[in-house]
Amino acid sequence: MNPYILGTLLLGLGLGTTLTLTSSHWLLAWMGLEMSTLSIIPLMAQRSHPRAVEATTKYFLAQATAAAMLLFASTTNAWLTGQWEIQQMSHPLPLTLIVLALALKVGLAPVHTWLPEVLQGLDLTTGLILSTWQKLAPFALLLQLQPADSTVLITLGVASTLVGGWGGLNQTQLRKVLAYSSIAHLGWMILVLQFSPALTLLTLLTYFVMTFSTFLVFKLNNATSINALATAWTKAPAMTCLTPLVLLSLGGLPPLTGFMPKWLILQELTKQGLAITATLAALTALLSLYFYLRLSYAMTLTMSPNNLAGTPPWRLQSLQTSLPLAVTTTSTLALLPLLPAITAISNP
Repeated sequence: MNPYILGTLLLGLGLGTTLTLTSSHWLLAWMGLEMSTLSIIPLMAQRSHPRAVEATTKYFLAQATAAAMLLFASTTNAWLTGQWEIQQMSHPLPLTLIVLALALKVGLAPVHTWLPEVLQGLDLTTGLILSTWQKLAPFALLLQLQPADSTVLITLGVASTLVGGWGGLNQTQLRKVLAYSSIAHLGWMILVLQFSPALTLLTLLTYFVMTFSTFLVFKLNNATSINALATAWTKAPAMTCLTPLVLLSLGGLPPLTGFMPKWLILQELTKQGLAITATLAALTALLSLYFYLRLSYAMTLTMSPNNLAGTPPWRLQSLQTSLPLAVTTTSTLALLPLLPAITAISNP
């Protein structure tokens, strides 16, 4: 892609998200979401491949539906209450519609079916943008909403953790596994959204760091399926040793960074008298842990067959810069000792 066009699209991505983050009016927030959507679509379709075009079309249809719902709900709220302010949502009908529209935007269950199919058709770099940056703007809007009834959010959260765990069990494609991992993590964030917005934001940032590290590892190995992970030791032996720890951090095992948000969320849910919900969420985390262990097993405990005559993959030089991978991997593995300081900062 032409670097000027690429720069313009990335600028549009940043500008759209920033506009949504800083707006207090529903029309401005809607415009920011649309700018982000229209900016990422050419990036998704830049590979002239039927799968990429199909994924882009599915993404556009899902986002257009969510945008139409959002605009309809905000207009209905203005008609019923006379308010366009994001924080002045008082009527339950438009409030529920907006929560469902934003759930469709980010891919929460039960409106999640577009996310695995779209992510499967993209390359790893665009998939990383879709899994991280594109979640910021909808979550900024969700954090500003204060639903009077918690049933909708808890239902979405529990359904997402269940679907994210069950859906990833029988997948062989890494991008679909990461899509279901994203759905499960989003479910954890939604569960605690109304009780502790600061904890939701902390969980979102932790998820960004862990997902960034995972995508970069797979990109370094040029792996898109579980079978391709078996050759990772020939390309990057050191990362092959560290990657299982990164995956187990995504699963939430102590003493890794991913344990921190799950621990705090379970503690907060128990404080709010939702012990059954907390137990169910903890059990669904075991489902996710299974397919992370499956990836770890494929990467470290299996040997690939010998290559045919040709250029051995371990002699090819990687052009990927190692600094982002080093920073995110270290953060994914070693932030748990900073939990008291992080908690003090997030809850002043």
